[in-house]
Amino acid sequence: MPTKDEMNKFARAIEALVANTDYTYLEAIVEHCRTTGLEIEVAASLVNQNLKAKIENHAMDNNMLKEKGSRLPI
Repeated sequence: MPTKDEMNKFARAIEALVANTDYTYLEAIVEHCRTTGLEIEVAASLVNQNLKAKIENHAMDNNMLKEKGSRLPI
């Protein structure tokens, strides 16, 4: 089980990668794993609630997921 510090460090690395490139959050996680040699399964355990929410929002915006409830188009 990863610690909160490890999860926060991972989240900061992913946020920095997204900010400096045109990657989505999923693409950034895969690229981070590829460059650091981190296994995808380990990275999955490092994803915190904030990253999960951003990935889910991106997927819903691109019609990759069914929406859980009604959402107003803003």
